Amino acid sequence: MNIQTLKRFANRIWPAMKWKVIFIAGLLFILILAPFNARGQFGLDPCCAIISAGLNTISGLLTNVVAKPLSQIQQIQQQAANFQQQVIYPTTAINNARGLASQLQSQLRQINQLYRLPINSATLPAPQQFEQALLSHNPQALGQVSQNYATVYGTVMAPADAPQPVRDLVDMSDAEAQAALKKAVELDALADVELAAADQINQQIQNAAPGSAPILEAQASAWLVRANAYTQSAMAELIRVRSIDLANSGAQLKFGATDVNNLRNSTGQALGRGSQ
Repeated sequence: MNIQTLKRFANRIWPAMKWKVIFIAGLLFILILAPFNARGQFGLDPCCAIISAGLNTISGLLTNVVAKPLSQIQQIQQQAANFQQQVIYPTTAINNARGLASQLQSQLRQINQLYRLPINSATLPAPQQFEQALLSHNPQALGQVSQNYATVYGTVMAPADAPQPVRDLVDMSDAEAQAALKKAVELDALADVELAAADQINQQIQNAAPGSAPILEAQASAWLVRANAYTQSAMAELIRVRSIDLANSGAQLKFGATDVNNLRNSTGQALGRGSQ
């Protein structure tokens, strides 16, 4: 029951009670100010009868006029409280939601354990070190990625071993491959942070009051936006890897066309010298 409802109810019953309240107030005023003569101990005093009648009238008015509206107000307040407890914030539904949150928390712990299972598969020393850096979930290990990559896949060939366009192509491919591997390590670390945040939110939900649910919902929505941003970052890296693969294919075709053109020119020059 809010204040506005009580004001409307009071405005509705006041016209019916106004003249009765004025009558009672006037009667009390007259009884208080009216002078009375002293009477004997056992004498009959008509003023006593008047006072008794006035008090009886006041008692009747309080019982019939004031008590009934107050009883109705109390009944309306009880109905509002019952509506809140049974419809808006039912205790059974709240307890069920908390039980579901506890159940989901247990399932999330199992998922986290599965997420932490080791998947290392390399058997040789150099690939093992490289794989350990890639699966470390540690952004501080990004510096080891380039070093281990060069150990396993080698570095760009020397200028005397390949033409400059081929060296450029190999260098760009290695750079994008290392960038994608480093991005994967970063995304693993971000996934760990997101899982920890989800676990914290679920723990808060178990002990949360009904009024705090919108706050937790807003917090979960903010983390969902972050997760979507990380997913988009991963998709962007995949697009870059695919783009560099297409660029390599295009470069191979360009190299082939250049070789054919050089071969045609060399053949023409040889035929020209032979005809002379």
